[in-house]
Amino acid sequence: MAITDIKQFAHLTEADIESLGRELDAIRRDVEESRGAADARYIRRTIRLQRSLEVAARLTLFASKYRPAWIAGTAMLAVSKMIENMELGHNVSHGQWDWMNDPEIHSTSWEWDQVGPSRQWKRAHNYSHHTYTNIVGMDDDIGFGILRMTRDEEWKPINLIQPLANVLLAATFEWGIALHDLDKQKELEGVDPKQLLSAPNKAFFGKVARQVTRDFVIHPAVTGPAWKSTLTANATANLARNLWAYAVIFCGHFPDGAEKFTVEQFEDETHAEWYLRQMLGSANFEAGPVMAFMSGNLSYQIEHHLFPDLPSNRYAEISVRVRALCDKYDLPYTTGSLAKQYLLAFRTIHKLALPDRFLKRTADDAPETSSERRFHGLTDTMTAMRIDPATGEHRGLRSAMNEAKLALNLKKAEAKASLKVHKAEAKAALKVKKLEARAALDEQKAKGIRRRR
Repeated sequence: MAITDIKQFAHLTEADIESLGRELDAIRRDVEESRGAADARYIRRTIRLQRSLEVAARLTLFASKYRPAWIAGTAMLAVSKMIENMELGHNVSHGQWDWMNDPEIHSTSWEWDQVGPSRQWKRAHNYSHHTYTNIVGMDDDIGFGILRMTRDEEWKPINLIQPLANVLLAATFEWGIALHDLDKQKELEGVDPKQLLSAPNKAFFGKVARQVTRDFVIHPAVTGPAWKSTLTANATANLARNLWAYAVIFCGHFPDGAEKFTVEQFEDETHAEWYLRQMLGSANFEAGPVMAFMSGNLSYQIEHHLFPDLPSNRYAEISVRVRALCDKYDLPYTTGSLAKQYLLAFRTIHKLALPDRFLKRTADDAPETSSERRFHGLTDTMTAMRIDPATGEHRGLRSAMNEAKLALNLKKAEAKASLKVHKAEAKAALKVKKLEARAALDEQKAKGIRRRR
């Protein structure tokens, strides 16, 4: 099952965790105190770039009956929507730029370019997901209610179709997130789901009507004779944006190493332990400046979960200090290429579609789901932050995970060797049996010859 004791799992003492928390608090203070004109220029330039791309795309689509214009217009529109959703809508709604006191670039006023209302997303995401990150039964973003992403969730027959559900979710990601947020809003407000004219429903369907009208009625109509090709361009741009947002989110939340936690862990959690849960429950992917920008700097998902309301353009510099802390406390810093991180999540989606009886590993020691019990019998997990007598360095979770991996490989090697010996013995026994049978047959033949004589 998921982690019930983060101190034991992380191989950190209470004092170590509090020390880690103080160092992370220091990073927050340093960034908050250094925010200024350069950061303000960054976000305003990003807004200008996004709007310029959208205007250029809309103008190009007037000639969208011609294939080159359609391709160029669709590409610019798709990039514009990706920037708006990832670097603007997501981050502005997190309050990353509220310190500027600009009424336009503020979490209370920004409405993003997708079907879900920003207010409902903020309630479900900023509060529920970032407070209860990866706590099974409390964080509905673990699989978004339609995918089984941890063995802590009971397998159901409907999980068999989750590979297909995953494809559908990827293609319609803005709709999946919007409906997920609507359900969470109703739950938090105590609204009866059957009440059709509830305030959350009115806000949701009002936003849907405005968004659909804008993308599929007004913009195609203004291009006149090119309305059909503009319609397909808008649909294609939305699909590209959905697929990109889906990939970024899944790479940050579901690769191996993004741990899950139990309610028991949360009940008495300190602020420093919340920090640690964010570090262990998130994953990064490697990206250059352009890819990081296009992902809303969510390639630094660990840093985002530690400091969701700090400016995203500062995550790269923050990551250097977070990596150093991981080295200091011997904690893993989960990262990899975009392709690797997504393929790991993709494997989990397909693997956990099957009942547990078809899976080899346990809920305590699987790539996508583990707990402090995976170390039992391998290390003294109650003796946290051990000191290596040879180097004087701390030996914590990262070292323990390496030891567990070596132990697992050794167990596999022993099992393989045992199987090889068993096969060799069985083969030798079979050979002896054949020789005995042949000898018996030869003896029978010899007796027959003697009788005939």
